[in-house]
Amino acid sequence: MSQKKFLPAILLLVLAGSAAMAQTFPSEARPVAPSETLSETMPAIERGNRSFAKKDYEAALREYRSVPRSERESYSRALYNIGVCYYELWRTAEAIEYYRQALEVRHGRYPRASFALGVALEDQGRSAEAKEAYRQSIIMSHGEYAVALFQLGLLFAREGDYDAAATCFRKAIARNGDHVPASHNNLGVMLAGQGRLTEAQGEFEIALRQTGGSFDDAAHNLKLCRSLLTTPAKNQVATLHIARMIERALK
Repeated sequence: MSQKKFLPAILLLVLAGSAAMAQTFPSEARPVAPSETLSETMPAIERGNRSFAKKDYEAALREYRSVPRSERESYSRALYNIGVCYYELWRTAEAIEYYRQALEVRHGRYPRASFALGVALEDQGRSAEAKEAYRQSIIMSHGEYAVALFQLGLLFAREGDYDAAATCFRKAIARNGDHVPASHNNLGVMLAGQGRLTEAQGEFEIALRQTGGSFDDAAHNLKLCRSLLTTPAKNQVATLHIARMIERALK
């Protein structure tokens, strides 16, 4: 998956909130370190994280696997980290299995693992399962895991459900983080697809302000939106064309 792929000559939708997804996770789904209370297993996870940072995934896997099952919380973190390593190695099916194991140890209460599971499932084209994983991440974080809201919004957009997508992007906007400008931009695209060009223009303007004018996609979208608003007679045809292009670009 590329970082940005959307409607060249029409509107640009950002497919990652803050970083390229590809086969590399955003910061919200990187390996996690142990808490200070887990002193016995801290060295193994820390060594694993150092190897991971060097992209020595096999060495990282050896360290994470050394964490004993008896250290329940630390063990679940190690399982999650193993999943991330496998994902980086393009062994997505194995990554999914380890994310599920990490979730099982915590009885489903692991928002980060649920989000990572959703990303991996999307890569395999399992959209319905990915959607449920993102929802679980949102529920278990009490709505605070904004990157899951962002990705869920993209899934709804792919299905042509602009109302649901817009709702997700609005909720993501309400949570602080690097994803906020991209969420404003994507909300603007959804609104434009519904023919609500004035509201869309406002979202593109916000995205640009929040990035100090350095958000090229939002600048492109704002320029196009203003152009459409100056030709009211063509708005209905233009927004219909936008909606069709959105559906094709997200397939």
